[in-house]
Formats: sequence, structure tokens, C-alpha cells
Amino acid sequence: MTGEAVTGRRLPDGWGFLVLPLVAFLLVVFVHPLISVLARSLSDPEPGLGNYAAFFDSPVYLDVLVNTFVVAGLVTLVTLVLGFPYAYLMTLATPFWRGVLMAAVLVPFWTSLLVRTFAWVLILRDTGVVNEVIGALGGQPVPLLRNLAGVLIGMVQVMLPFAVLPIYATMRGVDRRLLQAAEGLGARPAFAFWRVYAPLTLPGVAAATLLVFVSSLGFYVTPALLGGPQNVMIGELIVQQLSGVLRWGFASALAVILLVVTGVLLLLAARVVDLRRMIGGGR
Repeated sequence: MTGEAVTGRRLPDGWGFLVLPLVAFLLVVFVHPLISVLARSLSDPEPGLGNYAAFFDSPVYLDVLVNTFVVAGLVTLVTLVLGFPYAYLMTLATPFWRGVLMAAVLVPFWTSLLVRTFAWVLILRDTGVVNEVIGALGGQPVPLLRNLAGVLIGMVQVMLPFAVLPIYATMRGVDRRLLQAAEGLGARPAFAFWRVYAPLTLPGVAAATLLVFVSSLGFYVTPALLGGPQNVMIGELIVQQLSGVLRWGFASALAVILLVVTGVLLLLAARVVDLRRMIGGGR
């Protein structure tokens, strides 16, 4: 009887050691920075939990944390509302128009985020294109900059491809003959779509939700340029603490708090929904 059979475990062969460079890379660029941030939050300017106490003792900082999750939630909701029908349209389009729609989704990846955000500043300002059109139609200028509306518009535009692509990938694997079968059995088209087709796209919707929501929590450039003092997100606050007042320990504590709260929310979501199954990671 071999040692492998005795232990009941597979011993790594020569190919298994190829993962070691990847593990070393993750330790250097991911694990080590996280440990450093945690250590600094507990030691700078003095050892202890002073940075965390300062955060939870101030309602201003708590409001920033709440605003961060509210904005991320709104961005996720709007992105899904826009991305779901867009992805569905891609499944119905001819190959040529499907390519055009896919190109429209991928083009933002080829442009700098900073450039796109400055473009939104020019478009949404009081003398921008949007308000010029509203004025030409006889309406009054609408404030779209330095408020929540501007932040949502800018962030949704950035995150929309991250919702469309996973939803479209899931929709491509759904057999449309199921809709025809449901309609053949007497279901109305709308009923067949929402009761038969839509549930089969939930893995893509779940993946898009997680990707957009978690990514939106760390935004800095877009809310900093398009938002106002009432729409500060925790990413902006971290940069302010680092570059403005040089509170490195407090900024590290903010990063740790954001990471922990995000992890807790994901764990709570996992108790309600099987996230591994929804995103295709398990059965």
C-alpha cells in the first residue's frame, strides 16, 4: 500500500510546484500590503485602537461610510436595470449588430477613467451639452454636477460593462427554445420571460451584482470630480487623510473598516443566497 493511499491525500507532483511563483506573487502584492495596512492602523501614531475609536466616535465618518454603501447600492441597481435589457438585446441581435453592441460596451475600456470623468464634467456642467439642450427646449438648467446625480451618472457609465458582460455570458447559454415551449403551453410571452427565462439568468445577475457593488465601494476619481461635499465616499476620505493631513494610521483604519464591513455584508448575503452556486463556483 502506497503512502498516498495510507494518508488519503494526493501528493503534489512536479507540475504542482508551478503554483509556487503565483503564491509568492500573491503574498508579496496582496497579503503583505494587507498586513502592513492593518499593522499601521494599530500602531500609528501610537499603539492601540485609537484610530478605530476616532472613526466610530465621529458621526461625520460614519455618514461617509453609510453614503459609500448607499451610492454603491444605487449604482448597482441602476447598472442592472440598464445592463440586463442591453445584454438581452445582444442575444437577439444579428451577428453584425451584436458586434456593434459589444464594441460599444468595450470602448470605455480603451479610454482613461480620468479622461472619461473630465468629459462628464464638461457634459453635465451648467453650460454643458445637457443643459444647453434643456434650455433650447425651453426648460430650466438642471443641476447635474457636484451632487448625487452626477456621481451616479459617472459611476454607472464606468461600471455598466462589468454588468453587461457576465449577464450576456449567462444569457448566451440559455436555450431560447424553453421560451417557445412555455408559450406553446399557453403562457404569455411576458410571463414566459419572467418565469422561465429570467430565473436562468440569475447566475450572471448575481455575478454582475457582486462585481459592480464591490468595485463601486472603492471609487475615488469619479465621486471626487462629479460629487460634492454631501457625497463624499470613503475612498475620497482615505485620500484626504493621506495627502491632506498625513494621518496614515487613520487612513489605514478606514481601509480596514471598509474591507471588514464589505466582508460581513458578503457573508450575510451568503446566508440568504448560495453565492457559490449563483456565480458558477459550485453546485
